[in-house]
Amino acid sequence: MSLPPGRSGAAAPSPPVDRYAALFRLHERYAATPEARARLLNPYTLSPHEAVRLVAGLAGGSLAYTDDAEPSVQGEDLVAALSLLPLLRAETDDLELGLLTMARGEGLTWAQIADRLGLDGPQEAQQRHEQLTRRGADPAGDAG
Repeated sequence: MSLPPGRSGAAAPSPPVDRYAALFRLHERYAATPEARARLLNPYTLSPHEAVRLVAGLAGGSLAYTDDAEPSVQGEDLVAALSLLPLLRAETDDLELGLLTMARGEGLTWAQIADRLGLDGPQEAQQRHEQLTRRGADPAGDAG
């Protein structure tokens, strides 16, 4: 079977993810009213972190989140929450890098830091710091 001219067998690239649209969708569905926002840490706005936790709680049937008027979680809500995870990872990486830098500034050794992070040794802690530093300089780089 031959393909039309200009077509390869490869799948078309996915469109870029619009994380703002994902967050807006979840806000409109689960945090649009003052009553719905009252369950959030910030009752004025839905953060990416809380949006992901909220969808996970609702999808998992957590009683802490349920309300008779709550819309049921749809596949598009789960995809929206998943699309926000890179933002959460970047924020966590920034926090970790800041804490590592401050810990070293306060005189903690790489061995002490490795122990607290559950790493195998000081070299692994140092490598983690270097990895986070590189990732911070190039956020589009290595995500693993």
